[in-house]
Amino acid sequence: MSNRIYRFLFGLILLVALYFEADYLVYALIITGLLEGITNWRIPILASRLRYHNDGDANEGALGINFKQRIPFEAERAWRVLVVSMLGITYFVFPDTLWFFPWFMGFAILGAGVSGVCPFYLGMKWIGFR
Repeated sequence: MSNRIYRFLFGLILLVALYFEADYLVYALIITGLLEGITNWRIPILASRLRYHNDGDANEGALGINFKQRIPFEAERAWRVLVVSMLGITYFVFPDTLWFFPWFMGFAILGAGVSGVCPFYLGMKWIGFR
């Protein structure tokens, strides 16, 4: 499984959960993303290890651009932590005020999965994450 497929599934599950108001599914996405961000045991890496016996492409989604690495923290891991924290803040702290933000995130992540280009991930790489 690649990060592209993971983003597609994450965005699709988030949109389905929001549409059907399945709070438990959104909670499961938040917990899963938080555990992946903290432990770095990511579903795409685990699936690649089980299926192909390798860790997959480390620069997948970077569009072939060589970014300068200033922060010794993986950009994909930082992406997961920040997406889950923004989703958690908008879903738990400001659910009535920022109701549109989880929808926007779901469509953006789904679009990143379809196109293979995630502007937020590229921004993390541009900032200097590994």
